[in-house]
Amino acid sequence: MRPQISIITITFNSGKTLERTIQSVISQNYEQLEYLIIDGGSTDNTMDIVKKYHDHISFSISEPDHGISDAFNKGIHYATGEIIGIINSDDTLLPGALDAIANAYDPKIDVYRGHTIYENIKTKFRFSSKPSLEFPVSDYMKIRVCHQGTFVTKAAYARVGGYKTYIRYIMDMDLLFRLYNSGCTFKYVPYDIAVFYSGGATSDSFNKKVGERYRVIRENGGSVFTAIKVNLHCIIKDIAKIVFDTLFGENFKYRLRGRKNLPLTE
Repeated sequence: MRPQISIITITFNSGKTLERTIQSVISQNYEQLEYLIIDGGSTDNTMDIVKKYHDHISFSISEPDHGISDAFNKGIHYATGEIIGIINSDDTLLPGALDAIANAYDPKIDVYRGHTIYENIKTKFRFSSKPSLEFPVSDYMKIRVCHQGTFVTKAAYARVGGYKTYIRYIMDMDLLFRLYNSGCTFKYVPYDIAVFYSGGATSDSFNKKVGERYRVIRENGGSVFTAIKVNLHCIIKDIAKIVFDTLFGENFKYRLRGRKNLPLTE
């Protein structure tokens, strides 16, 4: 029997991008889909778009929240599916994504991880990223989070808890650490699941993530030395990115890593 899959989309004044996201979810034609939209009290036309697709949305709510993590947790609370995926209101699911997750379903698996395509909004440079399956804190710099391509069972959330509301930028990394440390089982799904469009909440957090990164590493078993080393590495990396973007353009770092620009197919 194919599992029920809950997709959560959190929104706040997302009128410019939400319809594209909704269409990418409901066009999956997956018979066991539960779609939830958690809005933070938008003042633009976001809820008008939600109402437009009312027949395709299983649950929606619009009220003030305490940030992204709090909105995620609301969605997880209301979700009833065996597997839960989170697609933000400026990202999209790719055709066949839910079928790929369902085909990989195994009651013994807690977390399913497929590929995420990263696309630069300005330059349209895009590449597919294969997800990590192991999450020791010491490997922080090697881990590919690929949040949009990650699906977690409802049972696993019940076991480790939801997202920590005091974490505003790297809440997905913290969750993966906790899932891994609790002994959850991970499964690789060799499929392009979703598109992440760079330029969201994590793109303007150069200084703010330093304290969060230190706290997340320490709370998940990392040493003080590891936390300081990772932060220094990240700061140097962020500064280098600014320099290279200025001198050679935003796509230079991708080409330096051997990334290939995928054609636009959406």
